Amino acid sequence: MVDSDSIIRHAEEFMRRVSPEGRARARRARERRRRAFWRVARRLFGATVAIFLAAIVAGLVLGPIGDTGVLVTALALVVAWGAVLAFSRRPEPSAEALVQTDLALLPGRTEEWLERQRAALPAPAARLVDGIGVRLDAIAPQLNGLDPREPAAAEVRRLIGEDLPELVKGYQRVPASLRREGRDGPSPDSQLLDGLKLVDSELARMTEQLASGDLDALATRGKYLELKYRGDADIREP
Repeated sequence: MVDSDSIIRHAEEFMRRVSPEGRARARRARERRRRAFWRVARRLFGATVAIFLAAIVAGLVLGPIGDTGVLVTALALVVAWGAVLAFSRRPEPSAEALVQTDLALLPGRTEEWLERQRAALPAPAARLVDGIGVRLDAIAPQLNGLDPREPAAAEVRRLIGEDLPELVKGYQRVPASLRREGRDGPSPDSQLLDGLKLVDSELARMTEQLASGDLDALATRGKYLELKYRGDADIREP
């Protein structure tokens, strides 16, 4: 007998993958994997070059390195590559680690953590998580130059590093059989959806506020340049 719930879940998952948010999520995941690959490749290349240069210098100073030197060089390469691969592997993000993450890296790490929680969320919540991922991707560049001591930085950190993970974790702590039932109020499913919608709207507001600050700075700089150069031109005119 065909499980209708399973068919519905697969259909919803397919729709999420082909939706604009789903495609954007897949693109960001590919970009993260590409950056990780090239980061490891550069480290492996640097270690290899350093070991070969050391072998060449040893041959010039001490004379031919012989079979023993070749064996030592090969062993050094294996050890160096193993160390690079071991230390380049990032641990999976956890809700506890998000609190300690640098502000500039926080949106990306939060999105990675959310991605790992999607399977335990209802379909409507998973769609909202995709949209929040888009918001996190948009706000990330604006946090690069933001002073972590600024009130705006603390507000962003609290929302995406504390409140959002705690919302999802709180939902996951509720037994699955009770998530659709409301006791004297909305069900846990409804509370999760309302909370995610609020996070999405707050992220949109914060992004707009940070962008407005950049726009104000750009406008101020433009006025300064206009006064400086047009003023100089007026002074040079007879």
